[in-house]
Amino acid sequence: MSQHLLTLLHVLATVVWVGGMFFAHLCLRPAAVATLEPPQRLALWRGVFGRFFQWVWSAVILLIVTGMALLQSWGGGITTVPPHVHVMAGIGYLMAAIYGYIYFVPYASFKREVVAGDWTSAGATLNRIRVLVGSNLTLGLSNIALVFVLPVLGL
Repeated sequence: MSQHLLTLLHVLATVVWVGGMFFAHLCLRPAAVATLEPPQRLALWRGVFGRFFQWVWSAVILLIVTGMALLQSWGGGITTVPPHVHVMAGIGYLMAAIYGYIYFVPYASFKREVVAGDWTSAGATLNRIRVLVGSNLTLGLSNIALVFVLPVLGL
């Protein structure tokens, strides 16, 4: 596969994941809080996460696969790439770990709490997810910026 196609797939996966977090965190959440009562809002988030997290799994896998393939296409792998690529990869793996935690721990609880109608617990769990998604969004936007800034600085 060509380096251009790998880069395109890598960027598209980034757009899906980081763009989705941006939309959910800064647009959907405030609108849902302003217009829906807690039971409807929590049910909405269960549906949103159910769909979005499928796309995130695809994006994470695609990012890892294309990232590894891009490293190999440059010849020599990770030992020959500039420092900013190491930073980008490290942040990406941290984001993937945070996402895995979100999916397997608080999101698993959140789904059970919403089905049970335990709105208080579901609200608290949703807040934990919100904080973690906010962290991942910050890391993702920072990673995008660093990819452009660090090479200019010669790093």
